[in-house]
Amino acid sequence: MSATDQILTAAAAALDHPDAREVMRLSTADWLACGIAGRHEPVAQSVRALVESEGGQGQATLFGAGRAPARAAALLNGAASHALDYDDTHFAHIGHPSVAVLPTALAVGEMQGARLSGVIDAALVGCEASIRFGVLFGRAHYQAGFHQTATAGAFGATVAAARLFDLSPDATRHALSLVTTRASGLKSQFGTMGKPFNAGIAASNGVEAALLAQAGFTSASQALDGMNGFLATHHCDGMAEQQADPWMLSISHKFHACCHGLHATLEALATLPRTDPASISAIEVVTHPRWLTVCHIPEPQTGLQLKFSYRAIVAAALLGHDTARLDTYSDALCHDADLVALRDKVEVRADETLAETEAVVRIETPGGITEAHHDLDAPMSVDSRKARLAGKVAALVGEDVADAIWQAIEADDLSSISALM
Repeated sequence: MSATDQILTAAAAALDHPDAREVMRLSTADWLACGIAGRHEPVAQSVRALVESEGGQGQATLFGAGRAPARAAALLNGAASHALDYDDTHFAHIGHPSVAVLPTALAVGEMQGARLSGVIDAALVGCEASIRFGVLFGRAHYQAGFHQTATAGAFGATVAAARLFDLSPDATRHALSLVTTRASGLKSQFGTMGKPFNAGIAASNGVEAALLAQAGFTSASQALDGMNGFLATHHCDGMAEQQADPWMLSISHKFHACCHGLHATLEALATLPRTDPASISAIEVVTHPRWLTVCHIPEPQTGLQLKFSYRAIVAAALLGHDTARLDTYSDALCHDADLVALRDKVEVRADETLAETEAVVRIETPGGITEAHHDLDAPMSVDSRKARLAGKVAALVGEDVADAIWQAIEADDLSSISALM
C-alpha cells in the first residue's frame, strides 16, 4: 500500500474514535473565533482587496462579510484565521492543522450545500491526514525551512475537499498527486504577513486540486514518493509506515496569545504559588533546544516580538498581565520598567532530554527555590478543554457572538456559522 493510501485509510478511521468529532467541533469554534477576531488585521485586508478585485461567483462566505469563489474564500479565510497566530497546533505535525483545513472544508461545504456536521467530518479527516502527512515529512522538512502548516496543510485541505466533493479513490489520489506540485510555504515568512498567508495558500490549494480532479484532471502517480517526488525534493525524513493509533488528532489548543513554544512554560508558572515579583532574585526556564531558535528573543521591542520571548513573557505573567488577551502584547509593555527589570532576571536554558511539549520553571526568592513542570501532551478531558476554549472564544469575540457560535455548532447549522463570519 502506498504512503498516500495508508494515510487516507488511517485518516478515515479517525471518525470511529469516540472523542474525535467533539474535539473537531471545539476546534471549529476556536477557528471561527480566531477568524472573526483576525478579519480586520492588515493581512486579511490585503488579501480581501485582492479577492474583491478579482470578483467571480459568490460560492462561499468570507470573514468580514461578502462572498467569493470557493478557492478565493479559502485563501482569505485561511489568512484571516491565522493572522493572530492563536489557532490550534500539533507538535508531531509541527504545524497548525485547522487553519489550513477548515477554510477549505467550509468553502467546499457551502458549494455543496452540506450540513455543518458534514463539514466537520470532512475537516476531521482532513486534519488527521494533514497531521499524518506532517509526520511523514518529518523534522528535516521543517528544519530545512518549510512551513508545515502550508505544506502538509495543503494535503489535508485536499483530503477534506475530496470528501465533500465525494471524489472516487482514484480522483482523490490524482488530487493529492497534483497538490504535491502546489504545496508550498517557507518559515522565512515568520514574523511577517507571509506566515498567515501560508495558511491561506494551503487552503486555496486544497480547493483547487480537488476541483481539478473532479473535472477529470490527472497527475503523476508517483508525485509524492517517486523519483523527483515531493518526499525526495523537500528534505522529508519522517515515518513512511503510519502509526497504528486510529487517531492522531491530539490537537493542542492555544490558551495564550503567543508562540506555542512558550505555553508549557506559562502553564508551569500558573501552578506555582503567587510570588511578589520584587522578592524574586532569579528565574530559570528549561525548554527543548528547538524553541531557542523560535521564541527566544531576549529583549523584545514590539508587541509581536513579545509573543516570541521567553524572558519577557515570563516577566509579564509574573507581573499579572493576562497572556490570553490580545491587547497584552503591546510595544508599551515591552518597555515597561518593571517588566524589563524582571525580564533581566530570567535565564533560559536548553535541555534535549525534555520533549518539545515540556518546560520546567524555577523561581528563586529569599525563601528558597520553587519549581514546576508542565507537558502540553498531558491528557486533558474534553470537558476541561471545552471549558477553557469557552473562555477563550468569549474573550476573542464577545459573549453574544460566542454563544451564537456554540449554538450554531450544536444545531448543525452551516448557514448560521456563515452569517457570523
